[in-house]
Amino acid sequence: MSTSQPAAASRPTRRRFIRPEPVSVNGVVIPSAEISRETQHHQASDPDQAWGLAARALAIRELLSQEVERLSIVAEPLDDGEGRRETPQEARLRALIEREVVVPSADEDACRRYYYANNRRFRSPDLFEAAHILFVAAPDDPDGRDKAREAATALIAELVRDPAGFVAAAAAHSACPSSKQGGNLGQVSTGQTVPEFETALREMVSGLVHPEPVETRYGLHVVRLDRRVDGEVLPFDLVRDRIAEYLDEAVRRRAQQQYVSILAGRAQVAGVDLGAAHGPLVQ
Repeated sequence: MSTSQPAAASRPTRRRFIRPEPVSVNGVVIPSAEISRETQHHQASDPDQAWGLAARALAIRELLSQEVERLSIVAEPLDDGEGRRETPQEARLRALIEREVVVPSADEDACRRYYYANNRRFRSPDLFEAAHILFVAAPDDPDGRDKAREAATALIAELVRDPAGFVAAAAAHSACPSSKQGGNLGQVSTGQTVPEFETALREMVSGLVHPEPVETRYGLHVVRLDRRVDGEVLPFDLVRDRIAEYLDEAVRRRAQQQYVSILAGRAQVAGVDLGAAHGPLVQ
């Protein structure tokens, strides 16, 4: 009688998470359990990346904590006005950054340069008054999509001959609740519709029906653009504070990252790369 064992059923191999070398800053080891707990605060696509982000964050905190002790930083914890109060160590870390990281504020000229170089960011949204007739077809139903496209194409041809028939056609064919209002969607602004629909509106001439059915995740649309109001660039005075806040934050983050890089260059850091810190150093 054969004593060989039956072959084990093949199972998909599962990728094992392998932790890197121990993380330490100037000989102070950051426990793996502490890094594991920290990973919950870092969004990542896989465990390795989450571990690396958590390890970096804790290593930076340890590096700054050691600098706090070296400089004998003392600070009073602050309250955010909503019941949250800093811990004594958080207060000392904040005071360290405020003392050691000099962040110049953006002046008027810098704000104006950014404003004129990025005018498109400071426009009021475009507005569209439109109507549509929806032929429903699921994205994963090719046959249904083909039939909806045929019906929409035929209807567009009819509306080219008789534009006044749009309201009746919407009531008869549209699967959208707007069919009760003749397909009228009212006023639509940038970002309020799916991208494919918005792209079609931008390409259209007011008063006309789109020459082809517009395909979206919902199905095929017969679209009419009634009116378009292009957005305008907002005055500088209206957006100056927003620009200054953005520029100040960008400079603050770069300065903090440079400060960490300087401290890391003087320290003995193992198990993590502190060459490029991400996010604010203190909350």
